[in-house]
Amino acid sequence: MRFGKIDFDYAADLAGRDPAAVGPIYMVNFMKYKTVAEYRRGGDGAGEAISGIEADDKYAPVDVLKKIGAHVAFHGKVVVQGAEGEWDRMGIVKYPTRRSFIAMQDRPDFKEKRVHKDAGMDYTVIVGALPAAPHSTLASGRYALFDLSASSRDVSPSVSTASFVIEGTIIHDDRRWSSLTVSWHDEVPSVPALTRGGDRMVVVAQAEIDRWSDLLTSP
Repeated sequence: MRFGKIDFDYAADLAGRDPAAVGPIYMVNFMKYKTVAEYRRGGDGAGEAISGIEADDKYAPVDVLKKIGAHVAFHGKVVVQGAEGEWDRMGIVKYPTRRSFIAMQDRPDFKEKRVHKDAGMDYTVIVGALPAAPHSTLASGRYALFDLSASSRDVSPSVSTASFVIEGTIIHDDRRWSSLTVSWHDEVPSVPALTRGGDRMVVVAQAEIDRWSDLLTSP
């Protein structure tokens, strides 16, 4: 893969799960884009002088997700983060089953769009997250703070905070993760200064799509 390493053991686990025996999963995407998109020769979009973000806008497989019963839970532009310049966007998709995430990769309609992601993405980390506890309705805010840690944490959900355990890291940069908390704020919250490549990432994104509360409290 051009923009990250695949955990093939986790991929095999996702593909082998019995859909009738497991529920949905959230795929949380940390995304960094190329300054200029790099299309392969002959690919759809080759020759266009567009940014990596513009290429990703062409990717946006919302129609494909709808066909498989998946939903965009969050999408937003990063406005502040612990390690400056590490990420550009956050995106979270709720898949109806683990197997549906893997099966989507081979769909022709998805592959048609995937060329734009391949061209625009510099690197990414994608983790499979599950609610750590039952959640009630969340109060939304303009900004979402994502706090991803390699350590296990016991954070109780609240009206403004969601808590997740990380089942696996499907696309990685040699780091592995254990827990994620997401909190909502009306103003941009302060974040701690962190070292890039460390065992914790803190990212604040301005919400463009935010359906976390509805999706967390639905089957």
